[in-house]
Amino acid sequence: MPKKKVLPKDIVEHWPEVLKDVELKVVPVKYLHAVRVYFKDGKVWDIDVAETLKKNPSEKSIEKTLENLFLEYEDTIQNVDFRLNTAKVKADIQARTKYFMKKRR
Repeated sequence: MPKKKVLPKDIVEHWPEVLKDVELKVVPVKYLHAVRVYFKDGKVWDIDVAETLKKNPSEKSIEKTLENLFLEYEDTIQNVDFRLNTAKVKADIQARTKYFMKKRR
């Protein structure tokens, strides 16, 4: 059985009552703060997604660029670390929950 992809402990600490049981399958670009790519030769690339979104708000464009990067360097990449903007995730979930609860009345 494949290992479940769960959020890292430092992310869960921001909102444990909700995030502790989250299984990670897809992360929308708008919730990424940064991406850190570790290469087999020891190099590390930091990609500031938040800053890139400010300059180019096209999430699809950023998504495609990341996908192309991962495909081009897949043989030399050791690990990819996605850094979430947990404050934005929390704010959006709270806003959607509040909206949902108001509609249910």
